[in-house]
Amino acid sequence: MNKLENKKIILFDGVCNLCNSSVQFVIKRDKKDVFRYAALQSEVGQHLVAERGIDATKVDSIILIEPGVAYYTKSDAALEIAQDLGGLWKLSAIFTWIPTSIRNGIYDFIAKNRYKWFGKQDACMIPTPELKAKFLG
Repeated sequence: MNKLENKKIILFDGVCNLCNSSVQFVIKRDKKDVFRYAALQSEVGQHLVAERGIDATKVDSIILIEPGVAYYTKSDAALEIAQDLGGLWKLSAIFTWIPTSIRNGIYDFIAKNRYKWFGKQDACMIPTPELKAKFLG
């Protein structure tokens, strides 16, 4: 995994329409090529989660893995990703002033209802040929 040394990995729910749209949103704005992506359901995703001892039953929508052993989940992951997009997205740092329990409460509410509100696919997204290099596994 040497080519990933300096890349941050976004693990996402590969069958969730909201999660897939969010990944597409990040890809379009990732001008510095900071991120790589893998579905939580994929073999790579499962390996990365297990390797870090993350309980996937408690975090089933987004995980950000930084080079080394650091990782972020839920609202912390979303805010860290926004910071790396630069520009006006850096202003999202203001939300770190909101207690994590409140941010994650809102995050969990949306995550719990994401299939009902945004729909679900039968299988994980298959990246286009030009995006394939950004996806692991």
